[in-house]
Amino acid sequence: MPSVDFLFPYTELQVEDGLELRQIVLDDAAELFVTVDANRSYLREWLAWLDGTKNLEDETAFIASTLEDYVRGEGVLYGIRLDGDLVGTISLNWIDWGNRGCGVGYWLAEDQTGNGYATKSCVRLMEHCFDDLKLHRFVLEAATENFPSRAIAENLGMRLEGITKDREWLYDHYVDAALYAITAPEWRTRNQD
Repeated sequence: MPSVDFLFPYTELQVEDGLELRQIVLDDAAELFVTVDANRSYLREWLAWLDGTKNLEDETAFIASTLEDYVRGEGVLYGIRLDGDLVGTISLNWIDWGNRGCGVGYWLAEDQTGNGYATKSCVRLMEHCFDDLKLHRFVLEAATENFPSRAIAENLGMRLEGITKDREWLYDHYVDAALYAITAPEWRTRNQD
């Protein structure tokens, strides 16, 4: 695992003019909670963690846990910011340094979907993982019926590796998940075309 000093320079990643990824810190708790709360019914369709985020204290505790993961080199949570405003998040939910792999998760506010922001954010995070962190494998899991997230994986050239039965408990039922992945050599070859 790289030292924390290696990871710290990457708290902001420019995606394109006006769109950036900036690490979520405790000062972002109120803004993040307001964005989550305003999109709660929309996000609830595919995200199982909403019932654990009922108030600002819950959001603050969640951010504190992501910062602990970051210090340990086990993950990082970025805010997706459009012209400075928080419109969603993207994260490395896990990093396996021994095998040089990682898993991504993301969400956008409902009124920001359909603009390519999630795809562009994934591209920038993949570049960061492969070029800066020297990771080898990038994984995205989405519920089999979550067609927008699956389309992002497919548009990125990720390979469907299989379907995981009953992958996640989603409030009152299990959902299966499609597991997609791409390796650094596959990504570089795809981007040379």
